[in-house]
Amino acid sequence: MLHILGKHWKLILVWGLIFAFLSCGASLFFPKQYSAETQVLIISRNQTGIDPYTQAKSAETVGTNLVQVMKTTDFYSKVMQSTGSFDRSQWQNLSDRDQRKKWQKDVQASMVYGTGMMNIVAYSGTQADAVALADAVSQTIASQGWEYVGGDVSIKIVGSPLASLIFARPNLILNSAIGFLVGVLICGLWVLKYKRRIFSI
Repeated sequence: MLHILGKHWKLILVWGLIFAFLSCGASLFFPKQYSAETQVLIISRNQTGIDPYTQAKSAETVGTNLVQVMKTTDFYSKVMQSTGSFDRSQWQNLSDRDQRKKWQKDVQASMVYGTGMMNIVAYSGTQADAVALADAVSQTIASQGWEYVGGDVSIKIVGSPLASLIFARPNLILNSAIGFLVGVLICGLWVLKYKRRIFSI
């Protein structure tokens, strides 16, 4: 099996590159979105007898909960009611289900484990709007996040939104890599199926 694949590695490589090129080309037809990333720091307020490690883990737990809260309709409504200057029209005229799916796709957050740092990434059609959306989300979580976790934490913006230099979606590098692997797999299977049959005759 391996010697058959090795003998035709050039053919397999060529088809991998062809699929990578096709995948990259097809990606260019999808809507382009830029990303903007910002950071907020979650700090558990000092409590007598609580060591720093426990406070850090507490902040991490709070942040993990807030990551889930940011996907909800309630948080979405708070951002929409904020004074942020981002384009709100992209979520209008959508069903509740589509609106929620688009929100969860366009606004994402994750915790940097071992710290109280939360990364927030917002996606939009222009760099300026991605920055405005990320700013509105971070301002909302900093000013109203306590409503979801109680008043024993402090949430502070520590990183201003920074836009990507090129569009983040579609991801041309990832899509090309996937296309390459698919092309290699398909060609490899074809070689094993038909070349082995020829050798066995």
